[in-house]
Amino acid sequence: MKKVEPGSVPQTVDAYLAALPNDARATLEKIRKTVKAVAPKATEVISYQIPMFKHHGMLVGFAAFKDHCSLFPGAKAIQIYKDDLKGYETSKGTIRFPIGKPLPAALVKKIVKTCLAENEAAFNKKDKERLRTKGNTPKRAKSIETK
Repeated sequence: MKKVEPGSVPQTVDAYLAALPNDARATLEKIRKTVKAVAPKATEVISYQIPMFKHHGMLVGFAAFKDHCSLFPGAKAIQIYKDDLKGYETSKGTIRFPIGKPLPAALVKKIVKTCLAENEAAFNKKDKERLRTKGNTPKRAKSIETK
């Protein structure tokens, strides 16, 4: 795996992780493995210069910083699991945790399952709406009355 040059943007999650110090890389690899196990159909991408998983929209992102790592599940998941996250620093859509001490896999699984269910529900709602709208389009041949 080729390391990313300082100041350049990684093009893949592997390149992002390869550019990290060993302890941060190991921490995020555990998060990555857990997310992949829960959401095997999710696609890994680099978005906003950090690794993200997408499945019918953004699922979760993760990143390493100088003094911590972060998981980005969005505000709703943080609100739902606020009691489980009391030992971590959080903000609207971010959970921060120490390098070398990843979030517990069970907690990451719960968060990802919640995000996955939310994305699936939104996708299904949009899909049903699309089909309903498409099905209600009047067809000229049917609207002509015959005597």
